[in-house]
Amino acid sequence: MDRLSGSASLMIVSDLDFTMVDHLDQENLSLLRFNALWEAYYRQNSLLVFSTGRSPTIYKQLKNEKPLLTPDIAIMSVGTEIMYGESMIRDDDWEKYLNHKWNKEIVLEETAKFPDLTPQAETEQRPHKVSFFVETIKALEIIKTLRELLENRGLDVKVIYSNAKALDILPKRADKGQALSYLLKKFIANGKVPISTLVCGDSGNDAELFSIPEVYGVMVSNAQEELLQWHAGNAKNNSKIIHATERCASGIIQAIGSFRLGPNVSPRDIKDIQTCKGEIFGPTHEVVKFYLFYERWRNAEVEKSIEYMKILRLVLFPLGTFVHPSGVEQSVEHCIEAMTRLYGDKQGKQYRVWLDQVSAAQVGSDTWLVKFYKWELSGAERHCCLTTALLSSKAKVPDGFTWMHMHQTWLDGSAPEKQTTWLF
Repeated sequence: MDRLSGSASLMIVSDLDFTMVDHLDQENLSLLRFNALWEAYYRQNSLLVFSTGRSPTIYKQLKNEKPLLTPDIAIMSVGTEIMYGESMIRDDDWEKYLNHKWNKEIVLEETAKFPDLTPQAETEQRPHKVSFFVETIKALEIIKTLRELLENRGLDVKVIYSNAKALDILPKRADKGQALSYLLKKFIANGKVPISTLVCGDSGNDAELFSIPEVYGVMVSNAQEELLQWHAGNAKNNSKIIHATERCASGIIQAIGSFRLGPNVSPRDIKDIQTCKGEIFGPTHEVVKFYLFYERWRNAEVEKSIEYMKILRLVLFPLGTFVHPSGVEQSVEHCIEAMTRLYGDKQGKQYRVWLDQVSAAQVGSDTWLVKFYKWELSGAERHCCLTTALLSSKAKVPDGFTWMHMHQTWLDGSAPEKQTTWLF
């Protein structure tokens, strides 16, 4: 919560499965569109919050499978766990707050009386969450009876049914909405309440997010009937909540535009890299744009033209050095020649490049230090390096920035066996 010195310009609070992540989108294009938009325009002064039913264990599995950005805050296990930053530091005060009238052992005793409840994996049984699978036709009756049994045992719980299969039992004080309310109160106490907050969801366990006063909300186009029915019965006259016409992350981008919360054209949506000036041009947009061109060059999605190589020579400082993650220094001319040879080498291989945690600091009157994690996906292979780049805005180049120096370091365990085709 301390990454920003002041209030976030925008805080996005999004569910993951079938909201931020479209599991039917095998190429992850919707998610990659959002990634480019966020890192180009928002990461520097906004906050990204994932609010998921997933436990930390299966959240990490998803992060290894999909090109997910690193959130500033993660609300996990249907609002029962809150974690901060890349290190996922737990909020112990929140978990202590949830202990009120909660006893996991009693919950396990009472749920054992229902043979139709199938326990979810052990990783999904959390200190303040007990989870099962149950058929829809049996769920309503079980929920009613189970609530009565637990209340009679002195517990104060809630039972949430979502995705037409998952049943979660939580403390009454826990859900995605109450976890968000808790965070907002912390921001208020620190004088850092976000200027705008957009909540995003698709299923029943997201409903509480939309109940928070003053937030904007988007139900993605593929939202489930349980959430749409909740909206019809509880918030249909709330003009700050919309049902997007786009799926998943594309629906989130659509909502940013509908509510006029900031730039809403992803750099990925601009086909001509030469005209990709951006809505708010700066060093973060520059690095996102550069790597989009790099991806398209290697996918042969742009023309192999002398003009592009001329622009590259303008953008890259001729006396600059580029340190490969292996530690080898390479000249700019060597890099340009290597890139020329790599044209189209990834065509047809589902090759994607995305940046994560882009940050820029002005270190001189016309000099910027930009840090980011650069990921490459090629088929089933994923590799990542931490990159530091020195950019100058002094030289007269088409987009206003010259790359003076670049230093790359492999993320632990992320180096490919053959490093010869890893360039920028």
